[in-house]
Amino acid sequence: MDKFEKYIKENKGAFDVHKANKDKLWANIESGLEKQAPKTKVIRLWHRTVFKVAASILLALGVFTLANHMITNSNSHENQFISQELQDIDSHYNGLVAYQVKLINNTPKLTASQKKDFLSFMDDLDNEYDLLKEELKKNIDNERVLEAIVINYKKRIELIENLLKQINSSKITNDEDVYIL
Repeated sequence: MDKFEKYIKENKGAFDVHKANKDKLWANIESGLEKQAPKTKVIRLWHRTVFKVAASILLALGVFTLANHMITNSNSHENQFISQELQDIDSHYNGLVAYQVKLINNTPKLTASQKKDFLSFMDDLDNEYDLLKEELKKNIDNERVLEAIVINYKKRIELIENLLKQINSSKITNDEDVYIL
């Protein structure tokens, strides 16, 4: 230990004899500050009503934007899943329906008016499908709408298959009649 530190520790009580007058000390500091810097006018913006209203509006917009962003993200994730599921359904069933419609168009056993009537009925089912897709975009019970879309496709396929069976069964009976004669 240093001699100076040792002296201070030994004579600690002697230093406590004089106490500083805090009021007098602060008065001297304040008078020195007033001489050094000119007094500036303080404008408190937050005490004005205009700024309080503007801050409230900004805060409300921020909360609204944050809530909207969170809702949009959750809906977009759900819509992305549904969109992918709809694409899978469309790709599977569209191919089947298109192939069977092509078979109907290429069947010589049907007249042009019969083909037209049948395809107009298929167009009605296409319109129903478009309405179901619009409901799906509105988020109206997505699972039920997807089921209805699948049922719509199944109806189309079933109708086409029934028509093709009727055409093929009439072809077989006509061929048998030829053999019988």
